[in-house]
Amino acid sequence: MIRYLRDIHAQRRGEELAEKGFTLIELLIVIVVLGILAATVVFALTGVTGQSAVAACNSDAKTVETAVQAFIDSPTNATNTPPASVAALVTGGYIHAAPNNQAYAISTAGGVVTVTPTGGTPGTYDSPTTTANPCSAVT
Repeated sequence: MIRYLRDIHAQRRGEELAEKGFTLIELLIVIVVLGILAATVVFALTGVTGQSAVAACNSDAKTVETAVQAFIDSPTNATNTPPASVAALVTGGYIHAAPNNQAYAISTAGGVVTVTPTGGTPGTYDSPTTTANPCSAVT
């Protein structure tokens, strides 16, 4: 009702009411701020992919290492011989599936877990806290 009266009063005086809304400069400022925020998020997330590959490598290597120990200590393994390969751990039911990642390969022979980063040199996995952790070379 009040708006209607203002419109009638403005028409009598020959004035036009200014439409309420956003100006072009306000919209441009919002777009610039959103662009800066998006750039900050993208920049912050660039290092996360490398860290996730290292974490996945450590997890997979520790899983295989634990499965090797379970295989050796198994009551059905009378001679306590280590598994011949990761496939033997899968066949024996010690792990669900062999680790499969494009950034690294994990193998085992003689009870030793070996991690080979793609394009890198193989290294023996002992634990993620050792100074010569081969998973740290994974990218």
